[in-house]
Amino acid sequence: MTLPLTPSQTVGPYLHIGLDWLNTTELAAAGVAGERVVIEGRVLDADGEPVPDGVVEIWQANSHGKYAHTDDARALPLDAGFLGFGRTPTDAEGRFRFSTIKPGSVPDAHGKPQAPHIMVSVFARGLLKQLVTRLYFPGDEHAADAVLQQVPAARRATLIANTKSGQQGVLEWTIVMGGGENETVFFEL
Repeated sequence: MTLPLTPSQTVGPYLHIGLDWLNTTELAAAGVAGERVVIEGRVLDADGEPVPDGVVEIWQANSHGKYAHTDDARALPLDAGFLGFGRTPTDAEGRFRFSTIKPGSVPDAHGKPQAPHIMVSVFARGLLKQLVTRLYFPGDEHAADAVLQQVPAARRATLIANTKSGQQGVLEWTIVMGGGENETVFFEL
């Protein structure tokens, strides 16, 4: 007996079925150490159209540069009210929002410090696997970050959030998928 091949599937549009319990947009409870920040953004396609059925996940260290994960065995403080992981679906306009703290610097694979950043994964229909990128903070020293230095200088701005006009502590960041000169830089895993 020969069975037909199963068609290949993309990561969507069924991202919400059975996974809504993972949605978390508030990463730091009251009393967690660090500079509070809100990250507001949009996910757009190459034509500038919103991606209304995507999912954005973030993973970050706390303000001391420690991840809330057992693999991070460094002797740094770990805040009990800090999750380090967030996940949210985009709305009809491709918007997403997280409330967190600015992470501290973490070492790279060679032990050198990296600029504070948040790891970001984007899931959407039409993708065979998630897209992975980083969000960096405006005004930080980025010159020593080995990952960011591998990105051509003209493309680095796609990874750096902007302070929202007139709103201290609120950052804006647009993720552009699918090509074009404004496409966000994505990394291979």
